[in-house]
Amino acid sequence: MNQIVDISPSSLFERAPDSVSFKKLRKRLVRQAQDVIDSFGLIDRHAIKTGQRKRPKWLVCLSGGKDSYGLLAVLLDLQWQGALPIDLLACNLDQGQPGFPKHILPNWLEEIGVPFRIETQDTYSIVTEKVPANKTYCALCSRLRRGILYRIAREEGCDAIILGHHRDDALETFMMNLIHGGRLAAMPPKLLNDQGDVFVYRPLINSAEADLQKFADAMTFPIIPCNLCGSQDGLQRQAMKKMLDDWEARKPGTRQVIAKALTTVRPSHLHDPKIFDFKALARGMAGETDDGVPF
Repeated sequence: MNQIVDISPSSLFERAPDSVSFKKLRKRLVRQAQDVIDSFGLIDRHAIKTGQRKRPKWLVCLSGGKDSYGLLAVLLDLQWQGALPIDLLACNLDQGQPGFPKHILPNWLEEIGVPFRIETQDTYSIVTEKVPANKTYCALCSRLRRGILYRIAREEGCDAIILGHHRDDALETFMMNLIHGGRLAAMPPKLLNDQGDVFVYRPLINSAEADLQKFADAMTFPIIPCNLCGSQDGLQRQAMKKMLDDWEARKPGTRQVIAKALTTVRPSHLHDPKIFDFKALARGMAGETDDGVPF
């Protein structure tokens, strides 16, 4: 059984830049994660402190990409500050991609003193057998990975699986659902799985990808390429990323405005009777402003 301890970030940040810009970047990422944790109730500090709830344990998923490295670093920082009274267990799923450098993550995690579990499951062979050569592997690969991570979380007694998805991931997913799926949905910061026994948390959901890239570059994380399987991310997602890039170039700040829209929903101004009872509207009831709606 892994021994779970609070880790000082000194070994992680000892080679970090001493510049003012990096300190501001680090502080911003930590503050944004703290806001997500507080706003969406990822932990209940009072219940933990008073003993009403046991100390939670989180399974932090590491792919070897910039986002998951940044996720772990931010959580360790919060834990060290006393703002995150939880146990962390890092986890990497080795899916059998050809050329996967198995030594990188274990060596790095041992160096910084973080408890971890490496799980080896050859999902690569399954995916390449089931998916035609001209299609991307991402959808099936993701489903297989999700099932394995839920199992690991249960085996390790973890309350939640922690993922490194950021603001830009959420926006791309939102646009894909809007344009291709015909629904308003993005990536939730907090999700309970179908069986109701494991949460999925995304503490970086308000953080910009550009910030995480700068952070990873400054920290010189040992990045593992994301294309080892030979399949690039879905063409739809790449198209959404390019579209958002174009909008951002034309009007800087567009991404943040769209992100704000995900937190400012007006059900009465949409068309879904399952979330707003239009039939019950009657004269004399409290009305709503129609500002911003053309006549």
